Amino acid sequence: MQLFFQENITEPITHLNEEESKHLIRVLRKQQGDQLNLTDGKGTLYQGVILESHPKKASIQITGKTEVEKDGFHIHLAIAPTKSPDRMEWMVEKITEIGFHELTLLDCKNSERTHLKTDRLEKKIISACKQSLKLRIPELHPTIKFSSFLSSPKLEEYYKFIAYVDENHRNHLLDLAKPGGKYLILIGPEGDFDPTEIKEAKNMGFQPVSLGKSRLRTETAGLAAVQMLQVLNR
Repeated sequence: MQLFFQENITEPITHLNEEESKHLIRVLRKQQGDQLNLTDGKGTLYQGVILESHPKKASIQITGKTEVEKDGFHIHLAIAPTKSPDRMEWMVEKITEIGFHELTLLDCKNSERTHLKTDRLEKKIISACKQSLKLRIPELHPTIKFSSFLSSPKLEEYYKFIAYVDENHRNHLLDLAKPGGKYLILIGPEGDFDPTEIKEAKNMGFQPVSLGKSRLRTETAGLAAVQMLQVLNR
C-alpha cells in the first residue's frame, strides 16, 4: 500500500499539495479514476479516487475513512542534537519507522550544536511515516535549554528517565519502565551530560538508567531507547 500525506483533508473532495501531487501524477503516473490512500497524520486513513490528475494540485474524492486507535503508551525522547545534522536526521527517520510519539531537542552545557532546523526533521518524519504506513505524525519540539525543559509542569505526567555513561548504573531502562506507561527519557550530547545537569535531573525526579554495557553514540542511544520501550509494549 502507498500512503500519501495531506495536512488538512476536506470531505467529500480534497486537494493534494504540490509535492504530493507531483509524486502521484508525474512519478507514479496515476490517472483519473485511480484509487489511493491518504492520511492527515492525526490517526485517520482515508480512501479516495483521483478526480483530476493535476501535477500541482490533484483533486481527490474521499470515498471512505477508518480511524485508528492511539497506542496504549507514549514515548517522548528528549535528546541533544549531534554535531552532524545527518546523524540526527538518520536517527529521526529510524525512530519514526519503529514508532515514537514526541521529540524534544535539548541545548545542554556540553552540546556541540545548539540549534537544528526542524523543517528538515519534519520532512524526514513525514516521509518515514508514509514509508512505514503510520497514520499519526509524531510531535516535534524546537531546541530548548536543558534547565528550562526540566522546569515544565507537564513533565509530571511522565515516568522520567535519564541515560548517561556510568559504569555504576544499578538499573537498566527495562528494569524500571513498566508496560503501558507515558515515558520521557533524556539523552545527552556527544560529550554526555554535565554532572550538574545529571544532579538537576535527579532532583526533578528523573531515574538514572543504563541502555546496556556498550558506550553508545548519541543517535544510537536515542534509537536504542525507543526500540526498548517499543519491545516492552509489544
